[in-house]
Amino acid sequence: MAIVATLCFICKDGKILLQRKANGRFGAGKWNMPGGKVKENESIQDAVKREVEEETGLKLKDVFQVGKINFFFIGQKEPAWVVHVFEANGFEGKEIASDEGELKWFDKAEIPFEQMWPDDKFWYPLMLNGEIFEGYFYYTEGFAKLLKHKILKVKNFNLLAR
Repeated sequence: MAIVATLCFICKDGKILLQRKANGRFGAGKWNMPGGKVKENESIQDAVKREVEEETGLKLKDVFQVGKINFFFIGQKEPAWVVHVFEANGFEGKEIASDEGELKWFDKAEIPFEQMWPDDKFWYPLMLNGEIFEGYFYYTEGFAKLLKHKILKVKNFNLLAR
């Protein structure tokens, strides 16, 4: 059974909010959008709002899904992780770092891809251009190395496989 998680694209004044995961956390040292695992009996939309508030202090006003990423380990027929990517349509509050990691606003032209997961450079440009996508990324065990990928542009979010 895949781990289901969320990420949220939060933008302010042309900048995107990223979080560098703290030591001891999954993805330690890497910049990523805020988000996390969906709890049992929790909707994906409720999960992204909860995770963002826990990790940043921001209360999202509205969210809509812009993508879905399926992560496989080579040899698996089913994804190990399914990550739903959302965009926030406004928020309340001021960002406050948590024990999850440091927060920083980055200009969209200066996103630090060299300090992020290898797959990010393939799907972030679609997200930043307002395109809906579904990605398939194949890693060696433990996300050690990205081996191959495929990204589909989706015309209507309802067409994304659930």
